[in-house]
Amino acid sequence: MLDLESVLKEWEEDSKIPMHQLDETSRNTPSLHAKYLQYLSLTKLQLKRAEHSQKTLLKDKFFYYEGKMSQEEINEKNWQYDPFQGNIPTKAMKEKMADADTDIQKSEEKITYLKTTIDTLEEIIQTLRWRHSTIKNIIDWRRLEAGG
Repeated sequence: MLDLESVLKEWEEDSKIPMHQLDETSRNTPSLHAKYLQYLSLTKLQLKRAEHSQKTLLKDKFFYYEGKMSQEEINEKNWQYDPFQGNIPTKAMKEKMADADTDIQKSEEKITYLKTTIDTLEEIIQTLRWRHSTIKNIIDWRRLEAGG
C-alpha cells in the first residue's frame, strides 16, 4: 500500500520550482505527472480491493452476529465463539457490537486512508496540470521586474 507520508515528502521536493531552472522544470513536468498518475491509479485499485474485502467482511460479520456461522467458520477466522458473552442479543446490541468490531473499524480506517491518499494525489495532479501557467507567470513577472 502506498504510504501517504512518503508521497507528501516526495511532493514537497517535486513541487519546488527552482527559479534558475524554469526550462528544466517545465520539461520535467510530464514525468512528474506520469509518476503521480501511476500512484493515483494504483491507489484507486487498492481502494476497490479494500471495498470488496470490506463487503465480504461485513457479510461474514452479519452471519457471525446473527448466530448463523458454524463453529468451524468461527474458528477458521479466529473469532470469539460467543460475542455476546451469554447475553441474549437485541437488534440494538448487535448494531453496537458491529460498530465496535475492531475488524470492521480497521477496514474502515484502511478505506478512509486510501480515499485521503487519492484526494491528495488528485490535488497534486491538478497542480501539475497548471504548472506551465505558474512557470509562465514567473517568467512574466521577471520581465516586468526587468522593465519589459
